[in-house]
Amino acid sequence: MAEPRSHTQARDFWTATVLWLGAGSVLALLAWILGDLLLQGVGRLSWGFLTEPPSDAGRSGGVAPMIISTLWILAICLATAVPLGLAAALFLTELASRRTGRWVRHSLDALAAVPSIVFGLFGNALFCHVLGLGYSILSGGLTLACMVLPLVVRTTEAGLSNVAQEIRQGAAALALSRVTTLRTLVLPAAAPALLVGLVLGIGRALAETAALIFTSGYVDRFPESIHDSGRSLSIHIYDLSMNVPAGNDTAYATALVLVVLLIASQQLATWGIHRWIQPERSVR
Repeated sequence: MAEPRSHTQARDFWTATVLWLGAGSVLALLAWILGDLLLQGVGRLSWGFLTEPPSDAGRSGGVAPMIISTLWILAICLATAVPLGLAAALFLTELASRRTGRWVRHSLDALAAVPSIVFGLFGNALFCHVLGLGYSILSGGLTLACMVLPLVVRTTEAGLSNVAQEIRQGAAALALSRVTTLRTLVLPAAAPALLVGLVLGIGRALAETAALIFTSGYVDRFPESIHDSGRSLSIHIYDLSMNVPAGNDTAYATALVLVVLLIASQQLATWGIHRWIQPERSVR
């Protein structure tokens, strides 16, 4: 027996209403956060704030050393995690047996659930002491690479697994090698998933605080190399908010800089992925 049309319309209406409320709540929360940052922090922003070192425990001066340290930490993190994550995802989808793949996936899921403070202790023990890197930007970047690696692997693997088998079969029928098939067909098709993993990794790396306190250090001077200690923007925000009286205005301005840097990094990643896809599409 068919459901009455009025009941169907009412159910569709309330379903759409709930969905719109959910989407609106997310947008409202984002607008609230960004609006609060702009209201509290934009008055503190200036060219000097972006180019000068901090002074008076961060109450005055700028955040230039923290910006440089953050960019270096992020670059080291992505340069390590993305190639390793891509290689691991390709192994899981193309070479691993069912049993091996299951164990690797369980390990990645467990690794993704590890608290950041544990990663910090691990990075301090391995990179700072065992490998002798000390409190440095390099130690912080490698520690963050360990943190974001599960995200990159799992999202990239999901994208590779969703590529239609007909693509691989058609390439095999044309006698294309596996490397050529992966490079020109499979990877470009899975690029959106790789982009998702990259964006999530950038977000987690830029927002991380606990792990970097134990690895990259707390020094707020200009780093001369990746072997120097460097304070990230997130650590600077924490220090201003928790340890520096009357540091909230600078903390808000620093948080605003961090958000802008996050958005810019994600847009750059999106542009890079699209630039990588376009030549492959033109070849095909």
